[in-house]
Amino acid sequence: MLFLEKDTESSRIRTEEKEIEKTEEIHHQFQRFLNEISKLTNDYELKVANRLFGEKTYLFLQKYLDYVEKYYHASLEPVDFLNAADESRKKINSWVESQTHEKIKDLFANGSLSSSTKLVVVNVIYFKGQWDREFAKENTQEEEFWLNKSTSKSVLMMTQHQSFSFMILEDLQAKILGIPYKNNDLSMFVLLPDDIDGLEKIIDKITPSELIEWTSPGHMEERTVNLHLPRFEVEDSYDMEAVLAAVGMADAFNEQQADSSGMSSPSRLHAQKFLHRSFVEVSEEGTEAAAATGISFAMTSAPDYEKFHCNHPFLFFIRHNEADSVLFFGRFSSP
Repeated sequence: MLFLEKDTESSRIRTEEKEIEKTEEIHHQFQRFLNEISKLTNDYELKVANRLFGEKTYLFLQKYLDYVEKYYHASLEPVDFLNAADESRKKINSWVESQTHEKIKDLFANGSLSSSTKLVVVNVIYFKGQWDREFAKENTQEEEFWLNKSTSKSVLMMTQHQSFSFMILEDLQAKILGIPYKNNDLSMFVLLPDDIDGLEKIIDKITPSELIEWTSPGHMEERTVNLHLPRFEVEDSYDMEAVLAAVGMADAFNEQQADSSGMSSPSRLHAQKFLHRSFVEVSEEGTEAAAATGISFAMTSAPDYEKFHCNHPFLFFIRHNEADSVLFFGRFSSP
């Protein structure tokens, strides 16, 4: 939604027309994405919610509000940052908590918002789904999970011997496996390095576009796999200012350089904080998750079944197959 902050005229002065068209396409893609994943189903719960919390005395341009409503399904809720910043903070946190079924609490810490705050933009995504084939709880046993070659911790390891989408990534010295949820609209994919300490060696070599390509229909093959996957829970938070600066949006955080002429009048609105917090829980029944942001393919003459033993650090991501999008991405390095 921050891409909408500059009006069309100033954008044409400061950027090439091709870049403007690219930005417009981003908005349309996100609109299509929201429409796709908002389809009602009884097989899982998937919710994406966006909301603007704006200082009630500040003038936001109606054109901007119409855009975020159209493309991002987000509305503006007036709050009193000027006279009641902490009450406004609690109100925002309460909304996030309700949207994520209490999985994400206190997104904004005490004192993080002040009387100078004019706008808070919140994006929330929540998912709860059951595996297409659940893990039998009686097969879950305590095992060692190796943090590195010399240190291990105990985990509850789930097991399943079934047919899964599978691929060997020979150049990465890793393999990837897909576990479908009911209805097969979504899948969790696990990328497991061959070596115990292999994750750090490959994590900088892969991109989101490669993950999408590898897991697209036709790239992976169905194989019988003896899967060992730990029951795990991951929660983390990130300050996204450095990330946005890396993709050319550092000006958005600079009070003197920020151009918000497409959002408000006056146009000196600048971003103060950009926080992201995520939560993922994986168990025998399925997954509950919330967030509030040239490889060669090898086919080998394989044995009767593949072994996929997740007893050392691995990457995981949840993919919406129809929307061709990654909803959650994370790593499990330590219980």
